Amino acid sequence: MNNRLLAGTAALALIAGAAQADKVTVFGPWLGPDQENVEAVLAGFAEATGHEVAYVGSDSFEQQIRIDAEAGSAPNVSVFPQPGLASDMAGEGFLTPLAEGTGDWVRDNYAAGQSWVDLGTYAGPDGAEDLYGFFYKVDVKSLVWYSPENFEDAGYDVPTTMEELKELTDQIVADGETPWCIGLGSGGATGWPATDWVEDMMLRTQPPEVYDAWVANETKFNDPAVIGAIEEFGAFARNDDYVAGGAGAVATTDFRDSPKGLFSSPPQCYMHKQASFIPAFFPEGTVVGEDADFFYFPAYEGKDLGSPVLGAGTLWAITNDNQGAHDLINYLQSPEAHEIWMARTGFLTPHKGVDTSVFSDPTLKKMNDILLGATTFRFDGSDLMPGGVGAGTFWTGMVDYTGGKDAQEVADEIQSSWDSLQ
Repeated sequence: MNNRLLAGTAALALIAGAAQADKVTVFGPWLGPDQENVEAVLAGFAEATGHEVAYVGSDSFEQQIRIDAEAGSAPNVSVFPQPGLASDMAGEGFLTPLAEGTGDWVRDNYAAGQSWVDLGTYAGPDGAEDLYGFFYKVDVKSLVWYSPENFEDAGYDVPTTMEELKELTDQIVADGETPWCIGLGSGGATGWPATDWVEDMMLRTQPPEVYDAWVANETKFNDPAVIGAIEEFGAFARNDDYVAGGAGAVATTDFRDSPKGLFSSPPQCYMHKQASFIPAFFPEGTVVGEDADFFYFPAYEGKDLGSPVLGAGTLWAITNDNQGAHDLINYLQSPEAHEIWMARTGFLTPHKGVDTSVFSDPTLKKMNDILLGATTFRFDGSDLMPGGVGAGTFWTGMVDYTGGKDAQEVADEIQSSWDSLQ
């Protein structure tokens, strides 16, 4: 089957109809409303191709998929929330490379297409690299939230470059106000919001190749490039004038409570950096697009690094090879496969060929525009690092840093913890 974008579902149906229909089993992390959404997409696939398809979701996906693969009972297609597990399983021979031409299609049809190819390419059991993962359904982290009413009352414009963002930060202080709300508290996961700041700053101060080398521990955590990104975060978070409650409150403020300062009267802060999920923690009745809005966390105009976007997403991989599994990956290349979920809720896509008017929520459309404008997309770095670092010493190190510890000392300790895992 040709793996470039087909003219439409009629072509898919025609091709699939020429061969015997397969039963295609799909296993992923989605339950509840998201399970209903993915099942609507899979129903579209079944109608277009004649294949029978069944989806099973689990909140223990990461553990169960490995058990199933080792037992020889894996589903045809698995939906991985993180690339790291997929990469490990490809190296162990549990994944099938995607059909020839799929990578070319992604490069041509996804915004920042090469980034998505890189994120889905892993070494197989023989050490040779192949494209194993197709990304579908993405989240954006490079967002700054604000109150349009507060900005209008104060006469502030939305910044479009990092230089302008820093100028606005200083202007708000000069006006006697506090620019930022930042909170790192998250129970046993305290510190993780700071890792997003550092990752975004890495993408705004270094080429994506340096980011990749850092995540792979080829560029060490205590390299000057990484220390510089930590200190870029610190320029915001460790300045008492910049942060609601002062720098000392950053580590102890719960991330879920942190954005509430945007909505107090008078406002406790004017900006809050957080991913697309944060409206769930806004005060009840807050209308996104009216009471709250967001803008792209901008890049430095003077560094010529394009428009990088930090985020996360799910990748689909073949874990039990049959023709129906390849047909499903091919179907995910059609605009229809994206537009079905777009018309529902909770879906973003880098597919440049979709009709964005289909979005049921104008907020999602605006977020998707940021995604489509990306020149580079990179996955949350801490999620790609070993758990002891990315969900361990990176978190605690950022708490220590915001508490006043030197960036070099913090970076040395994180790197030492990584070395101890070797």
